[in-house]
Amino acid sequence: MSKVQKITPFLWFNDNAEQAMEFYLSVFENSKKLKINHYGSGGPGPEGSVMVAAFELEGQQFLALNGGLCFNLRKRSHLQSTVIPRMK
Repeated sequence: MSKVQKITPFLWFNDNAEQAMEFYLSVFENSKKLKINHYGSGGPGPEGSVMVAAFELEGQQFLALNGGLCFNLRKRSHLQSTVIPRMK
């Protein structure tokens, strides 16, 4: 069983999350692209555009979101917590 990362840094971008991820992947030798999700026809982003890009740098996972300009910079940094229910 692999170790689950409990807290994931969540980076907010206007519309260049994929480009930012590609930049980070080029800077860190031990890095990999994990998954990219795209907006569907229901939006809020343009259909087919990148919504969330997941990647790993030196064993640390990150998420990059194309969330737009709806919040100012102070309100656009987040941490995502992963919770796995315990089986009885």
